Amino acid sequence: MSDLQDKWDAVYRNTSAPASPAEVLSLHQYLLPKHGNALDLACGLGGNAMLLAESRLTVDAWDISSVALQLLQQQAAEKGLSITTRQCNISAETLTKQTYDVIVICRFLDRTLCNAIMAALKPGGLLFYQTFTRNKLDQQGPSNPEYLLANNELLRLFSPLSVIFYQEYAKLGDVRFGNRNEACFIGQK
Repeated sequence: MSDLQDKWDAVYRNTSAPASPAEVLSLHQYLLPKHGNALDLACGLGGNAMLLAESRLTVDAWDISSVALQLLQQQAAEKGLSITTRQCNISAETLTKQTYDVIVICRFLDRTLCNAIMAALKPGGLLFYQTFTRNKLDQQGPSNPEYLLANNELLRLFSPLSVIFYQEYAKLGDVRFGNRNEACFIGQK
């Protein structure tokens, strides 16, 4: 086991919070295709995978944590949903070209994977991406800038995709409302 897997296994072993889907996915669920293949990349407890499976998509869920994947499989079985899990250290080699109609990524950032992620989308496929920004208002999420987005960075990283939706509020307006810590992006290949 790697140190990274040990870290995430410990996080998920000590969590009692149920898996919930990313805001960018749950608020835009109506954009999902009626059928097809979906990937919840770095799925954690699989809130996105559950929503995708409930939407009748064929779902793969990948994560480094065997603990998270076990919990996801239990929850999916309880709801009668079929989700194929894969424990892996996600790399460009794990993503095969033109495989997915939908890819969802939440609170995971590895800039070296962007081209492989776009290549893994089928033509017309959708990428739903939500993760922390450097302009976040509180300490939630990572503090290392390597894992935080610069202003409009998702737009640059995925510029070959057509922008369907983008949101990055930061400190604009009344900061008591809205998702202030994360950027949300939907792009289409």
